[in-house]
Amino acid sequence: MTSNPQNSNPEASEEKDSPNVSLNKFADVGLRALMAFVGIAILSTGTTLLREGNVGLDPFTATNTGLAGKLGAGLGNVQLMVNLVIFVLVLLLDRKKIGIGTIMNMVLVGYEIQWFSIIYHQILPNTVNIFTIMTNLVFGLLLFTLGSSLYMGARLGVAPYDAIAPIISKRTHVKYRWARITQDIIFMAAAFLIGGDVGFATIIVAFFTGPLITYWDTHVSEKVMQGITDFSSTPSFRTAGKQLVNVGRISYYVVRHAYELTEKTQRQLSNYTDQELDERIEMTRNRSKQLSQVYENTQKQLRLLQGEADKRAK
Repeated sequence: MTSNPQNSNPEASEEKDSPNVSLNKFADVGLRALMAFVGIAILSTGTTLLREGNVGLDPFTATNTGLAGKLGAGLGNVQLMVNLVIFVLVLLLDRKKIGIGTIMNMVLVGYEIQWFSIIYHQILPNTVNIFTIMTNLVFGLLLFTLGSSLYMGARLGVAPYDAIAPIISKRTHVKYRWARITQDIIFMAAAFLIGGDVGFATIIVAFFTGPLITYWDTHVSEKVMQGITDFSSTPSFRTAGKQLVNVGRISYYVVRHAYELTEKTQRQLSNYTDQELDERIEMTRNRSKQLSQVYENTQKQLRLLQGEADKRAK
């Protein structure tokens, strides 16, 4: 029988058990779960647009629509069953891939596509034409990739299907990209053989959505995560209010400055020579880059200052 060792750092223990630490962790996980939930809803909306535009779905969902048609069952039930099978395999092979986001994705996506499809038909009944096809393709891909970026950016686990390629890559030492492409091709072929919703968008999703997801990561998901981190460090209505005020103030000045420049440009537009017009285009492009850099640097400075203030307040 061994005795319990004495705690050599009481302050660390007190800090660990502090209600503030628990509250911070609760706020962080809760907000990230909300981020994942919103991302999954956006992803499902994008998938619904692709489905209703008859342009094809991502390989996994396309396979499930084919199975649903063969079995005469709803997409939500079929997708959940297939996800459960893959989930068990992921649980056995690499449970670190599993989190709250995993459960939300595997349970919600199929049913949300069903629900959103009903709403879609109520708003736009029998309107499949070249215009709706192209519109659904563009907005479907944008929303699908944005939703994917948000739910994965929350870092609460990935969908069972998305965990397959990383596990294969790790165990076989094959590059992730090739493991994922092979996985998508297999599911795409299976979807085609059983009559799933395979089309032009299926190929795009399987091979070309990476750059779009990266774009959303940089411009949306990472900023949302930074906001969650900043708020969770001192979770209070005051902190949230400060962040909203800062965002509002920056947005106001940027919009006002842009409006003034735009109005001035419109007044002088007809007086520019071709050379002056080219110079103004280049100058405006450079100013846009500079403003983006200034904004990013300002946010970094704000986080550093806030972090130092939080340390001193403890």
